[in-house]
Amino acid sequence: MKEEIEKQAGLPDNAFRPLKPGEKYHPLMSPEKNYPEVNLWSVLWGILMAILFSAAAAYLGLKVGQVFEAAIPIAIIAVGVSSAAKRKNALGENVIIQSIGACSGVIVAGAIFTLPALYILQDKYPEMTVDFFQMFISSLLGGILGILFLIPFRKYFVSEKHGEYPFPEATASTQVLISGEKGGSQAKPLLFAGLIGGLYDFIVATFGWWNENFTTRVCGWGELLAEKAKVVVKLNTGAAVLGLGYIVGLKYAAIICAGSLAVWLIIVPGISLIWGDQVLNAWNPSLTDTVGSMSPEAIFAEYAKSIGIGGIAMAGIIGIVRSWGIIKSAVGLAAKEMGGKKAEASVSRTQRDLSMKIIAIGSIITLVLIALFFYFDVMQGNLLHTAVAILLVAGISFLFTTVAANAIAIVGTNPVSGMTLMTLILASVVMVAVGLKGATGMVAALVMGGVVCTALSMAGGFITDLKIGYWLGSTPAKQQTWKFLGTLVSAATVGGVIMILNKTYGFSSGALAAPQANAMAAVIDPLMNGVAAPWLLYGIGAVLALVLTYFKVPALAFALGMFIPLELNLPLIVGGAVNWYVTTRSKDEAANTARGERGTLLASGFIAGGALMGVVSAAMRFGGINLVNEEWLANPLSQVVSLLAYICLIVYLIKASMSAKK
Repeated sequence: MKEEIEKQAGLPDNAFRPLKPGEKYHPLMSPEKNYPEVNLWSVLWGILMAILFSAAAAYLGLKVGQVFEAAIPIAIIAVGVSSAAKRKNALGENVIIQSIGACSGVIVAGAIFTLPALYILQDKYPEMTVDFFQMFISSLLGGILGILFLIPFRKYFVSEKHGEYPFPEATASTQVLISGEKGGSQAKPLLFAGLIGGLYDFIVATFGWWNENFTTRVCGWGELLAEKAKVVVKLNTGAAVLGLGYIVGLKYAAIICAGSLAVWLIIVPGISLIWGDQVLNAWNPSLTDTVGSMSPEAIFAEYAKSIGIGGIAMAGIIGIVRSWGIIKSAVGLAAKEMGGKKAEASVSRTQRDLSMKIIAIGSIITLVLIALFFYFDVMQGNLLHTAVAILLVAGISFLFTTVAANAIAIVGTNPVSGMTLMTLILASVVMVAVGLKGATGMVAALVMGGVVCTALSMAGGFITDLKIGYWLGSTPAKQQTWKFLGTLVSAATVGGVIMILNKTYGFSSGALAAPQANAMAAVIDPLMNGVAAPWLLYGIGAVLALVLTYFKVPALAFALGMFIPLELNLPLIVGGAVNWYVTTRSKDEAANTARGERGTLLASGFIAGGALMGVVSAAMRFGGINLVNEEWLANPLSQVVSLLAYICLIVYLIKASMSAKK
């Protein structure tokens, strides 16, 4: 098939790779050829992927507090199904399948970080009511808002900034889709790396042959260091995270890791050293332990993490200020089209978005629907509370859309939980100020947070889809149109799944502890009862972001490192170091380039395999199959085995990458 396509397009053998700077479209999908994108096949498979992955992601997210990225495994399945059905020129169809199906991960993230907190608080406040309608509508309207708010920024992030951001998840998905279309020499290393990465992560998640993390607690002096000095270092030894680090690259990985190390090696021990004999519970009245008696992890969760949230918020504000010209341009373009003027006389298919008139009218209608939802269901007919709520939701969602997109473009991780926590705090403070308190206020703040969380999650996830489409020459307007269908399906699925899982397991404790939602509930409860927010910690993070910006250090990347757990950040610099090593060993730049591209292919395989087998493992857990020996994982030797397995994985990645020929 490769030779046939090359012959038709008149392309050299190396044409099968992501779009390069200056290119308008990918050789496999030139505007002149008009390969099929949207048809019954792609729509039905997209819907099926959205349903299946919404259920799997909701269970796993409520179990461990993290939502796996659905784009890559869906791309793998789309390629596999198209190949099995012997469909020709299926690349465009697969992009649409991936785009519709990927709604699952972002809608789930928006829902499960906030809405299960309604059930958790209901145990304490029985007068609170929770129903499917609230969860469905907040997820649906939040998702639609995220789509509409992101579209005006597509050209900036996807086109104008092409080559400046690594887009790790989009890169991996694109490699999967291209390899599926090409087959042969490029598909084999991707498939082999996917098998290795998938098997590696599956063994850890399903059988627990070795520990998921290696920590300095593995020996006596490490335990002593953690207990006395509050210093602990953790490293996730998974294949998928290693691959993510390779694609992110050493520069951004180093900045992210620097933020993480600053928190865990300086801030956490410093807090213990300065306030060790005090009980700091002004922001959480349930705390009764002195800081010195708390574990490093607890100090991070209760105090240091808030500094990261403040840094993310300020980095977001800085980003908004810097991109104000883009925001004004997008709004101006919408105003022109609303006035009947065409912004561009002729736009190529690969740069054609939904018209700004549709986006503007759609945004207004969506905000009106959200306002009606708030007025009749959440605010119990109070016009003032409704007006304040819709202003908060619209303002935060629109302004922080660029922050979510920027984070995904840099590191592939959306700090949506941090931004949502900040939204909940602001919403609670403002709503209390206008007279909405108690259980009713908690429901209002959580539903507002759910809408914002879903909007920002969608904005971050959708930029990945649009970047994939840009690399592969898809029509953005088609991706944007069918994204609404995926949002509808995913919102309905996740609402039902949350209700079922709550009735089956409950979210306060047990099999589904819902850590993110419990954290949100713990924050919002005291706020709605007159307890202050940790403004001092947020302020420290904000000042730090300003200082970093002054010295031209990317503040968002650094703040992400402060907020995301250390064990997920250290592997980024390991993968980035591998990238640097394999691309600098030769004096021949062509050889270095070939090695770097082979490494990207292998790293994409690690991410894809790990993500796909994570879904399988989650499905097994959901079915009651748990083969992990918890006693073995509690043994320090399981961490030693983990480190040895990790070293073998790194050696394979280096050797396989350096075997590439120019």
